Amino acid sequence: MSSNLPLLLDTHIWVNYLNASPILRSKTVQAIEEARSSGNVFVSVISIWEVALLVRLKRLSLHTSISDWVNQALLLPGVNLLSFSPPIAIDAVDLPNPMHKDPCDRILVASARVERLTLVTRDRDILDFAKATNLAVLKA
Repeated sequence: MSSNLPLLLDTHIWVNYLNASPILRSKTVQAIEEARSSGNVFVSVISIWEVALLVRLKRLSLHTSISDWVNQALLLPGVNLLSFSPPIAIDAVDLPNPMHKDPCDRILVASARVERLTLVTRDRDILDFAKATNLAVLKA
């Protein structure tokens, strides 16, 4: 994978990458590292919301407060915060079938489409959607 290819990390990829989780394939980690070296890794603001929600629901445990975790995570060189813009909001609603209804996934997919980013994910529904459309994905 080229380091010039801009990547958008799905929420679970972002968390697993920061935790150096062995669940991520070495090729995925290498692609993220290469993209980071040229400032081409993006994290959506919706992922911050999703991490906070997962912590609140006790489906994710962090070693510190959510605010501190996010602040530290966003200080990582080569990682950029992607805002939730009006074009992304509109595209998230208008995604073609077979995209499922999960709002976070819809926003991430729309973000990748609108901003022309490659979405890094392990999510089966998103990967299936990518096959049926022209969404650029990297299977993690």
